[in-house]
Amino acid sequence: MVSKITNQRVLTVPGGINFRELGGYSTKDGRKIKWHKVIRTGGLDQLTPAGQALLDDYGVRYDIDFRSPQEVLDAPDRIPANAKYVYAPVFNVDETRNSDGTDKMTANLEKHPDSGFKHMLKVYQMVADEQHAKDEYRRFFDNLLANDQPDSTLLFHCTAGKDRTGMGAVYLLSALGVDFETIKQDYLLTNQASIGRINGAMAEARAQGASDATVESIRALWSVDAAYLDAAMTEIKRQSGNLNHYLHTALKLTNNEINDLQRIYLE
Repeated sequence: MVSKITNQRVLTVPGGINFRELGGYSTKDGRKIKWHKVIRTGGLDQLTPAGQALLDDYGVRYDIDFRSPQEVLDAPDRIPANAKYVYAPVFNVDETRNSDGTDKMTANLEKHPDSGFKHMLKVYQMVADEQHAKDEYRRFFDNLLANDQPDSTLLFHCTAGKDRTGMGAVYLLSALGVDFETIKQDYLLTNQASIGRINGAMAEARAQGASDATVESIRALWSVDAAYLDAAMTEIKRQSGNLNHYLHTALKLTNNEINDLQRIYLE
């Protein structure tokens, strides 16, 4: 089963959403990220038994869950058979609102129809600023460092696999020495990988009679935008000067740990 999905950026996993390999990206010093070592995803609560089996065959041995307590309670992961589950809630509540159904999202947005985009800018500032979020991303790196066996894959996710997961990927790819333009392209790939879900949410809102402004806000909440990443980077630069310093000062990564990460994940 593994051979069918070897070296693909966007993975098709039964019951899964926004599954993406981070293997194959080049670093600034000419190395590449190993395939089958780390994947980023949306929720695992709808995985079919075939999807769980595929991930087990793929080598998934760590399941890092960035979701809030209520999200986990409402939609627990269907964990691959041999994976260690690690709970790392970046926010105590789902600030991204991606766990809200379209009905609830539409009802809330009709009161403030232009708020989706502005809200996401605030979410990204928070994810880079809040100490609790920094602590959970540090937990993420602790597990990345533990994932040092040759045939072991680490999976990290939230609900939509785009904001909390997106920033996790930004931090990891930066630590591995990938250039920022490539990091940004990976971040924006959600809009392609999740186009069906984004369009479906917008169509559902229109069917409920939502205004154009509300539908646009739903698009803003369900997708990613370069401006969101820019909001996080502005906060990171305010705190630490640049992303590399932020990894050291905010996420407490040492030079030795960055060297270990590169040894584990690069070839």
